[in-house]
Amino acid sequence: MAHEHGHSKMELPDCKQWKIEGTPLETVKKKLAARGLRDPWGRDQAWRYVSGFANNGSFIGALLQGFKWGFAAFVGAVGAEYYLESLNKDKHH
Repeated sequence: MAHEHGHSKMELPDCKQWKIEGTPLETVKKKLAARGLRDPWGRDQAWRYVSGFANNGSFIGALLQGFKWGFAAFVGAVGAEYYLESLNKDKHH
């Protein structure tokens, strides 16, 4: 009894579409080649440095990544608190 429910096998991208050239992995490849070694899986990691997958890798960039939305949420929460507090001022015991 097969319980496939109409799902098909997931298609994985071909690793040959990613190139090491122009990424930080190129430096790693050269250093390994100088020692007579090579990384057979280096190309599998190249996607991290190409197109929309590549992000700002700096420490400041990581800290500030969600700052814009976080600050907006903070201002909204403080504004709502002040508004609700002003409604309850006359109801204090």
